[in-house]
Amino acid sequence: MARVPYLRREDLPPEQQHLHDSITAPRAGSLARVFAAFLNAPDLAARIGEVGAYARFHSVLPDYAREIAILTTARELGCQYEFTHHVPIAQKAGVRDFVIDCIKNRTSRGMLPKEQVYADYARQVLNNQVNEPTFAALEHLIGRQGAVETTMIIGYYAMLAHTMLALGVELEDGIEPLMPDA
Repeated sequence: MARVPYLRREDLPPEQQHLHDSITAPRAGSLARVFAAFLNAPDLAARIGEVGAYARFHSVLPDYAREIAILTTARELGCQYEFTHHVPIAQKAGVRDFVIDCIKNRTSRGMLPKEQVYADYARQVLNNQVNEPTFAALEHLIGRQGAVETTMIIGYYAMLAHTMLALGVELEDGIEPLMPDA
């Protein structure tokens, strides 16, 4: 059960409704429950929304790479909301169902090296144990900026996961969970 109400634009005072709009504009006018909960702190929610919009829509990372890192982060942190919402995004971005199943089962065995590096790196970042070979492989694959952005995207989605878990953000009605119990 959510610990805070899910707010809508009209729940905000008129002078703060533009903050709602800044979150929904890059997301085709949609306000996910996570941001509806975050609107209880509207100024911060808008800033978090800006970072997320960059991560999702403007990063130098290939879409499939970003989604592998996000799914791995969600799975490792046990965030059903994040995992379930990103599976269809990952599929649309070209992430193979086999890779999604590997992430569900917390393994990278059998993934192609260009897929595995993102999952392994995310796990290492989350466990504060990034090793040189994995970082070097990541940087070789996508360059320095891509390696830094991958790291920051993992951190961003970890922050979202921790916040959603603490606030009790639930899946929307009618959406079936796609991640096994943690």
